[in-house]
Amino acid sequence: MKKINVRFWILVSIVAISGFSQGMLLPLIAVIFEKSGVSSSLNGFNATALYIGILLVSPFMEMPLRKYGYKPVIIWGGGLVVISLALFPLWKTYWFWFVLRLLIGIGDHSLHFATQTWITSSSPAEKRGRNISLYGLFFGIGFATGPLMTPLVTINQSLPFIVSSILCLIGWAFVFTLNNEFPEQNVNINSFLATIKQFKQAFKFGWVAFLLPFTYGFLESCLNGSFPVYALRTNINVSSVSVFLSVFAVGSIITQLPLGMLSDQYGRRNVLMTILMLGFLSFTMASFVEHSFIGLFTAFLFSGMVVGSTFSLGISFMTDLVPRYLLPTGNLLCGISYSVGSLSGPIIGGLFIKFFQNVSFFYIISTMLLAVSFILFSFARKIQIRLEQQNP
Repeated sequence: MKKINVRFWILVSIVAISGFSQGMLLPLIAVIFEKSGVSSSLNGFNATALYIGILLVSPFMEMPLRKYGYKPVIIWGGGLVVISLALFPLWKTYWFWFVLRLLIGIGDHSLHFATQTWITSSSPAEKRGRNISLYGLFFGIGFATGPLMTPLVTINQSLPFIVSSILCLIGWAFVFTLNNEFPEQNVNINSFLATIKQFKQAFKFGWVAFLLPFTYGFLESCLNGSFPVYALRTNINVSSVSVFLSVFAVGSIITQLPLGMLSDQYGRRNVLMTILMLGFLSFTMASFVEHSFIGLFTAFLFSGMVVGSTFSLGISFMTDLVPRYLLPTGNLLCGISYSVGSLSGPIIGGLFIKFFQNVSFFYIISTMLLAVSFILFSFARKIQIRLEQQNP
């Protein structure tokens, strides 16, 4: 039991460091490119490299995990992140950095996929929400502290990359102390077509749960990518925008663990429907108070507290719905859903701002939350029957 606890804390610590590097890269490279005269569109496109890397590698991740186990996949992914971060100071060109961000997306996804599957597979049902929430909490803390590295660029442009790579290297070294384990081997994944077949099976069981990481990816990228544009066009102070986005992240950190524990006690579906409806109400409220600093501050804080846990609760919900032998596939599809949501968020948000200039930006988010909440409610009975059949 002690070894399992030590393993769990090592895994979530690695995830925190990974979140730290991701949170650092987004604002850091945006600032460096902006000062170098790179256009905003090219700057934004470079940021998508991480999500493109996730989508590219996802269909090929399950086979090595089942063949070699969790530990080698984490070591490979973590090593790729460390090397890529260390290479940034070597050559400052747009496309070289694009490739490095793509490689970090591949490495981070390998690391997250293996750690996520290891935690979901080894967590007892009564502690599943708690453990996955701690996973999300540590990633959130790392992601929120990453931007604090950005001011180091004024000292030396290479310094943030060096510090981040060293921290990742330290966390990566602890993985070597773990004993390797394998996921449940009820299936034989020996070809790309077999992987696609697994995707279909996992989707059949857990499609409702996959909507939640998609929703969170859409929400997060929409707020970070499109809301600042909307704010500038509606005369919302730029400094206030950074405060609102930060307070959303803080709100999600505050309630991540309590919501996970509540989902263990009262059921994932019930908690998810509640927070999605509260999120709908909070973003609808934001549309009425968008020119009040205190009003938006309150709305963003409350929104973060209720919907900031959507991703981790979605993973827990997927684990409830999908058979154990399909958990690696289910975790892969969660990552793919999050990436698709993250890629579509700024695109749809940008189109909404362009074509609905007299409509509040917050309506697009509140509508998304309401729709997913309605889907969960509509399929509630079928989901409950399936859960009872799987856990008689």
